[in-house]
Amino acid sequence: MNRILMIVFLLLNLTACAQIQVDIPKNLVETEIPKVSTDKWRELNHARNEFGVKIIDNKLNIEKVKEINTAELKIDGGNIIGINRGEWGGKLSFVPNDKDKKEIEIKEGNIKFVFEFNDKIYFIEGLAHLSYSRGAIFELKKEGENFTYENIMEFDDAPEAFTIYGNKLLIATHQNFYVVENFKKELIFENTFWSSLYPNSIAVVDNENVYMGIRSGLVKLDLTNKNITFYKYNE
Repeated sequence: MNRILMIVFLLLNLTACAQIQVDIPKNLVETEIPKVSTDKWRELNHARNEFGVKIIDNKLNIEKVKEINTAELKIDGGNIIGINRGEWGGKLSFVPNDKDKKEIEIKEGNIKFVFEFNDKIYFIEGLAHLSYSRGAIFELKKEGENFTYENIMEFDDAPEAFTIYGNKLLIATHQNFYVVENFKKELIFENTFWSSLYPNSIAVVDNENVYMGIRSGLVKLDLTNKNITFYKYNE
């Protein structure tokens, strides 16, 4: 009996140690979600405060961030580097560690993310400009010094923020939110208020507490009950 109690005690302590601490800063105030194109929404769109989220040491870290235009992944022999310059284009390249070898340009396009998933390499491309908004996930294949890629999944809206959660990909697009499992996408939130508020990062506590950094504040998503909470930045 004592052994069983000890095991239960250890499991409870491990769970407590693994629990992620969430403290929302006081200047991020829970606020009614504005409708797109209203004055309150325009106020958010015109602001220049971008907030990013990240889990660090079992704590949700929330801080002001600047736009990042490059993505990088180290692989054997060098780095895969993606560049996104918005309407001015971008590219995906391989930069060898051997300085005597030339950079290999793999693909033109607006490269948002490069990552490993289930022992394969993928990259996400996307562009939202004027009335155009599209994107896709590609699998990148390397044989020797040769690279090829395959379009795995397309989006009718440009991917903006991304994370891996277990065996799923969570992707916030310009105005939607998807969960991708076995490369089948499920649309969770559609035509949201964060259209043109540029999601930049996603941090997951659990399915009911998914945090996303955007312009002018922070969003909490409940993927189970499909609820959205908005925390507006008040200076």
